[in-house]
Amino acid sequence: QVQLAESGGGLVQAGGSLRLSCAASGGSFSSNVMGWFRQAPGKEREFVAAIRWSGSTYYEDSVAGRFTISRDIGVNTVSLQMNSLKPEDTAVYYCAARSGSGTYYDSRSYDYWGQGTQVTVSS
Repeated sequence: QVQLAESGGGLVQAGGSLRLSCAASGGSFSSNVMGWFRQAPGKEREFVAAIRWSGSTYYEDSVAGRFTISRDIGVNTVSLQMNSLKPEDTAVYYCAARSGSGTYYDSRSYDYWGQGTQVTVSS
């Protein structure tokens, strides 16, 4: 059973930074894409960033230039460095992994999900 575990969320003032990490464990795990999604209260889950096994990265427009996704294949981890945080970045952030095909920004194409970590940005 593959498990994803996020860490690194918390409370930060606007303009500050946080780094989220996601560790994959259990079973025989092989992903071609790992991503981060977020869900704010009353809103649908939305794509934030994704990284392919090749290293190619993708970002949602509102976080491009502020967030950086990276991965360490050797230890099955993916991280999200978040800089210049804004109150509108407040949400529960989820790590996800995909072993099959699909669109990187579509949550339905991901096979495994973490439990989420809260990020709160105060103004």
